[in-house]
Amino acid sequence: MDCKIRITGLNMDYTGSEEGESSLRVLSDVNLEVFENEFVSLLGPSGCGKSTLLRLIAGLEHDYEGEILLGGINPRHKRVPVCYMLQKDCLMPWRSMLSNVLLPIEIKKGDLKKAREEIKPLVQEFGLSGFENYRPRQLSGGMRQRAALLRTYLMDGEIMLLDEPFGSLDEITRMQMQDWLISVWEKHRKTVLFVTHDIDEAIYLSDRVVVLSDRPGTVNGVVQIDFERPRKRDMILTPQFSEYKKDILSLLASFPAW
Repeated sequence: MDCKIRITGLNMDYTGSEEGESSLRVLSDVNLEVFENEFVSLLGPSGCGKSTLLRLIAGLEHDYEGEILLGGINPRHKRVPVCYMLQKDCLMPWRSMLSNVLLPIEIKKGDLKKAREEIKPLVQEFGLSGFENYRPRQLSGGMRQRAALLRTYLMDGEIMLLDEPFGSLDEITRMQMQDWLISVWEKHRKTVLFVTHDIDEAIYLSDRVVVLSDRPGTVNGVVQIDFERPRKRDMILTPQFSEYKKDILSLLASFPAW
C-alpha cells in the first residue's frame, strides 16, 4: 500500500509579532504515516496543533523543521493538490448551493455547463438533489456541510483534510453525517486525515486513530480500529468499542491512564 502522507521529525514554532517576543512550540517531533485509501483521525486536546498540522500538509505554511512528503513529493518544492475543508462550511451566502459546490471548477476555469451535467449523480448521492438553487441560509446545517464536503471532493487531489467538519452540528445531525460520510467514503475511497475532539466519532469512522499530546503536540500513540466495513451504528455498544475508548483515553495527556 502506497504511503500518501509521510511526516518525519516535524517541529513547528509560532513566533510573536512584536520584537523580543518568545516563540511558542506548537508541534514537536511529529512522525506520522497515512496510507492510500486509509481513513485516519487525529485526536488530541484543544491547542495541541491538530489544525496547524493540516495547514502544513495543505501547504499553507512552510516555516517548520522536518519533512512532509505527499505521495513522495515535498510540497515545499512542488505544489501537491489536496482537498481541504475547515469546520465552518464557508459557503458564500449570495451564491446558490450548486454554484458554491462548483467553485473549484470555476477557479480552474473549467467548463461549468458540462460540470453541471456531470455532477448530477453526485448531487443526488450527497443528498442535495432538488436544492441546487437554494441559498445557504435556506439549507439545514447538515445540508450545508454536505454541500461543503461535495465542494471539497471536487477539488484537485487524492488526499482529503477534514478539520472537524461536524463540530458545530447537534448530536443527532452529527450521527447522521457520520453515517453518510462513511457510506460516501467507502464508495469513493480517497485518503482522509480527519481532525476531531470526539473519541466515539474517531473510533466509528477510522481505520486508525492517532492520539496527540497536549501542546507542543507530538504523537502519543496510534490505535488500530479493526471493526469491519461497512460500519454499523450498533458497534458503539460492543465491549470492543469500549476497549478502544479506554486505549485512547490512556494515551491522552489530559486524562489519567485507565
